[in-house]
Amino acid sequence: MRAAVAAAALALAVPSAAGQTSASGLEPILGEPLISREVVKYQLSRYLIERVPAAPSPATADEWTRDSQTIRAKLKSTILAGWPPEWVDTPLAFQDRGLLAGGPGYGIRKLRIEVIPGLWIAALLYEPEGSPRPAPAILNVNGHIYGMGKEIEYKQKRCINQARQGIYALNLDWLYFGELTHPENQHWFGAHLDLVGANGIGLFYLAARKGLDFLHAHPSVDRARIGMTGLSGGGWQTVLLSALDERVRVAVPVAGHSSLVSRIEDFGAGDIGDWEQKGSDLLSEAEYTHLTALIAPRPLLQIHNAEDIFRSHRVKTGTYDALAPVWDLFGARADFRFHENFDPGDHNYQADNRLQAYRFFADHFGLPDVERDLPAGAELKTATELEVGLPDDNLTILGVAQRLAGRIEREPLPSDPAERKAWAASRREALRETLRFRPVSVERAWFLSGTRMNGLDSRSYRFDFDDGLSATGVLLAAIDGAAEPRPVTVLLHDDGREAAAADAAERVNRGERVLAANLIFTGDAALPGARPERNIQVLAAVGERPLGIEAAQLLALTRWLGLPARLETQGMRSQVVGLAAAALSPGSFSETASRDGLETLRELLDAPVSHPAAPDLFCFGLLKRFDIDRLAVLATSE
Repeated sequence: MRAAVAAAALALAVPSAAGQTSASGLEPILGEPLISREVVKYQLSRYLIERVPAAPSPATADEWTRDSQTIRAKLKSTILAGWPPEWVDTPLAFQDRGLLAGGPGYGIRKLRIEVIPGLWIAALLYEPEGSPRPAPAILNVNGHIYGMGKEIEYKQKRCINQARQGIYALNLDWLYFGELTHPENQHWFGAHLDLVGANGIGLFYLAARKGLDFLHAHPSVDRARIGMTGLSGGGWQTVLLSALDERVRVAVPVAGHSSLVSRIEDFGAGDIGDWEQKGSDLLSEAEYTHLTALIAPRPLLQIHNAEDIFRSHRVKTGTYDALAPVWDLFGARADFRFHENFDPGDHNYQADNRLQAYRFFADHFGLPDVERDLPAGAELKTATELEVGLPDDNLTILGVAQRLAGRIEREPLPSDPAERKAWAASRREALRETLRFRPVSVERAWFLSGTRMNGLDSRSYRFDFDDGLSATGVLLAAIDGAAEPRPVTVLLHDDGREAAAADAAERVNRGERVLAANLIFTGDAALPGARPERNIQVLAAVGERPLGIEAAQLLALTRWLGLPARLETQGMRSQVVGLAAAALSPGSFSETASRDGLETLRELLDAPVSHPAAPDLFCFGLLKRFDIDRLAVLATSE
């Protein structure tokens, strides 16, 4: 079939006696798939699984106590990398917005709490009436309930029941939900924070931590009895904050996390998690098995649902069965529990799951046992009734990134040749570190199809690299008797090599060889699925950089060609990949040219460009350390 397609295309490629190759004739050749996207997914799964940190298996309680302190400190350092210390350590600031009548035995206090200067979140404190003081407290965090926040039905019911049990229940809104629903608070804008050198996951951590700060400082709260719980993204927040902040004494995450291994194994069932769940470097030295174990020996109830995103039978192996021995070391196995929900069994925090959580908290807070989830439907309030009100100029995630970008200062380029050479050497090393760049080689170029007819030589390849990943490409040349070796142009196009047909025809007609390539994540070398960009991000989570992988593949292809190539790119993704490769190894390219690219990486913030549109460009610290102009200088500086 490949040969038939290529032969038919080549018959069209040279329609006249002039022997001129045409774009319309090349499109079928360049558009022929050379690798299955399922194969790309398999290769990436293998690549990732080799980079998953080994699950913790301490021999003694003392060993884990020491190790946990080290891991916790490293994780905090990673999560808060690049954040201004004055923002991280800003004192607790909140505003009491008044008391709202609740129901029998409790009232609801409206609050807004400052996360960092200029960014406030809304919260509700359900205050129990007539309970002994100090009283226990629970931080209730939100999940991904689009368009809704603290007013969501099951969250209100949970907080009402907690307050009736004598617990202070803080109902915290989450970025992009409730009163923080704003287009610029979509979670993938965390990638824009990465771009300017502040780990995007840090903002999510700080937002949750401020809720804990509030409860810990409350004069009526017993600091030794503070718990945390939430569904989905709220479950994820619960695991993250409870692992890193020992002020959380009891944790109940619901359907919010699993081991990275189980996520990778389940690659085919969907994406591998929301943006913040795989923030840059979060899972490079420790992953969710470690985060779960960091809660030991504190009480932890994991709740998962039988037919859910995080299917209970898949999750239990990695985050419960494998970790029970850690609680055993402390003699605390009874405090480490797992509940599988069958009613309704989907993604929920409904009556059965709520009752399990109430009983677990009551047991560890020294409260009377809870027999049932008390009906609270008649006491539910509307979003309007629960509205706290946030400042009109409240910062968004993108706004924070733009503010940080405004603080970037760059040293002037040296004018002295010797100084510029030294500058280029040091900046090139900094670029290698930023991209986590590691060279790769073409392990095998699989010749998949090709023909020689009508004046055109066409050869289609799958390029397997020695890191287990692949790219594809079509090598074209006119059969015209020209002397070899002839000049060669490498073409990259954001929309895949088929979209580069016109450029390929032009260069072939100039007597050049042309390699029209699809690097990984582009064209037929992209991942399958409706939202492949969500799975690309997991590379950053395990300490890799997609941009660095692409640059390494491009340089390997130029070495395979055997001589310096002219590089031509179209689109912002291909432009930055090409510039990065040229900056790392300027002798690899005789010339570089780009169209429809960026004048500056600031355009990613100012347009703004969404992370899904260009996931490889949001490389941690790239804009803070470099920009298009600096990369261009490095590309021409030996």
